[in-house]
Amino acid sequence: MEKDSMGEVRVPAGAYFGAQTQRAVDNFPVSGRPMPPAFVHALGHIKAAAARVNQALGTVDGARAQLIEQAAGEVAKGALDAQFPIDVFQTGSGTSSNMNANEVIARRAAELGGAGAPKIHPNDHVNFGQSSNDIAPSAVHVAAVLEIEGDLLPALERLRAALADKARAFDGVIKSGRTHLMDATPIRLGQEFSGYASQVEHGIERVQATLPDLRELAAGGTAVGTGLNTHAEFGRRLAEDLSRALNTKFVEARNHFEAQGARDAALWASGALNSVAASLVKIANDIRLMGSGPHTGLAELRLPALQPGSSIMPGKVNPVICEAVIQVGAQVAGNHVAITIGVQGGQLDLNTMVPLIARNLLESVALLAAVSRLFADKCIAGLEANAEQCRDYVERSPSMATALNPLIGYDKAAEIAKRSAKERRPVRELAKEMTSLSAEEIDRALDPRRQTEPGLELGGGSGG
Repeated sequence: MEKDSMGEVRVPAGAYFGAQTQRAVDNFPVSGRPMPPAFVHALGHIKAAAARVNQALGTVDGARAQLIEQAAGEVAKGALDAQFPIDVFQTGSGTSSNMNANEVIARRAAELGGAGAPKIHPNDHVNFGQSSNDIAPSAVHVAAVLEIEGDLLPALERLRAALADKARAFDGVIKSGRTHLMDATPIRLGQEFSGYASQVEHGIERVQATLPDLRELAAGGTAVGTGLNTHAEFGRRLAEDLSRALNTKFVEARNHFEAQGARDAALWASGALNSVAASLVKIANDIRLMGSGPHTGLAELRLPALQPGSSIMPGKVNPVICEAVIQVGAQVAGNHVAITIGVQGGQLDLNTMVPLIARNLLESVALLAAVSRLFADKCIAGLEANAEQCRDYVERSPSMATALNPLIGYDKAAEIAKRSAKERRPVRELAKEMTSLSAEEIDRALDPRRQTEPGLELGGGSGG
């Protein structure tokens, strides 16, 4: 039996958490999914830093602060994840999860201290100078920064490098361009892949651009942003301590009322993640289109064969990694919608959808990191170009006639293109029949490689 301000509650024997955590477990049997481990670990980092700061400020005595720091360190390392059972869909401020951390750390700290340890109270000592209203949003930011810097950005860079490698390897492969999914002028396969690498590079820059706002922490604002019941230097010192401890950069929020009433930084970060997801879906769709076939599709790329593709069709191999990427893209887009609605849930002096925002934001980071590594290692790295098929498409494409425009005019070139499509004859062959251009002029104008670079073929012909 445990007690809190509302009375007695039955708590599992051996649990480090107490009455308030158990009440939340009982009150919110919604999804069966607890808060993301990254969020819980961020709470541990914050509680450890708070203990150090409170000791330095003299607001929590040294003996208690050191035990709290040690227990909070175990939370930060994931050693006590099983002690955080509260559902994501809980009190919107994250109070339940903050108290879960306070109770676990207080109980574990007392255990570490042994028989002679001072009494450690979840609120009076572990939570001193804090409120769920400033600590839960701070945990979202700390977790997001750590996961983006430590997991997502390296994964995206790995994917960018893999795409850039293929851009160089495929530079000599000339293929038909396609606009509106219809034949267009020639392009090099390497040029297409350089575009994919650039998409990911831009995505990296967009995600990085959101980090300065995520580095701002609400800690120090306590209940409504005024800083009631905490030392005036607590927020600044906590951010500085976390920066040293985690080898990254955090700062006290420029405005505590914005930091607690709004969750705009999380939404901006989610927007950047949504942009990355859309880029990856585009790239994955392109690759599976170019790899379609092998006999009735485009068949310009050969994708790595990873597993049987059908339970009924023998020998079928599917673009499974591309499909995983596309599904992740859909999930991240859905998460972004939920985060958008969650951020709109800020009313007056507090946002009350913090757990939802935390869950969706951190899931998007984790999904994009994992699938980017898979995409790079299990798909992009093993791609091969079907150069012969690509060359054949180029020569049969009516759009080759575009290069004749400066020599014979648009109307005559269009006549050649239409006849090429109707009779399935190469533009090169028809140009010799339908114009007075010399064979040398035609070959120079219709050189596929030349058509993939800036330039203009002028003069040398008498038109139609």
